[in-house]
Amino acid sequence: MAKKEKFYVVWKGKRPGVYTTWNDCKAAITGYKGAQYKSFASFDVAKKAYNSSYEEYKGKKNSTSSLTQEQLLKIGKPNYHSISVDAASSGNPGIMEYQGVDTKTGKRLFKQGPFKQGTNNIGEFLAIVHGLAFLKQHKSDRIIYTDSRTAMSWVRKKTCNTKLAETPENKELFDLVRRALDWLKKNPYDTPIVKWETKAWGEIPADFGRK
Repeated sequence: MAKKEKFYVVWKGKRPGVYTTWNDCKAAITGYKGAQYKSFASFDVAKKAYNSSYEEYKGKKNSTSSLTQEQLLKIGKPNYHSISVDAASSGNPGIMEYQGVDTKTGKRLFKQGPFKQGTNNIGEFLAIVHGLAFLKQHKSDRIIYTDSRTAMSWVRKKTCNTKLAETPENKELFDLVRRALDWLKKNPYDTPIVKWETKAWGEIPADFGRK
């Protein structure tokens, strides 16, 4: 089997740039204190990463696209007049938190948690509802991006179909779920909730970087 081609981005090193071989990348970072570099599976993704900051990719698995150029063109680019939401759970259930950020700048707009016992799906659901309430409060016409189809379905159906049982330990979280469901029932909204195209665009900007 042929070895997969890789591209190497050096943000900080003797010679920053995009390299096509590990030997060239190694030469650009060896002996340089605090070198910042990472490998990617395609030149387009590597070039995009090089024009961004190392912090956006540090500690994250590469979600490099396996899509064709035609598919990428069809999907297009993200709508930056938006906010992005995401959740992270250390264990399932486990310690969970969620946040919403400005899609273009990555500036955090809201964050909740950590909660002692939650699931990623609950966090994704709460993040969307929090985002809806946030945009309505600010009279904003921005859209919401999420990478969770499950959470999108729960919001659409105005339900939180979790299998997690309520306990004294997670009562605070379930109180928040009840508030979110009550908000959905009482507040009409026209904010589009859109699936983030991870395969084309990489990790959602609200990602906690725990992958």
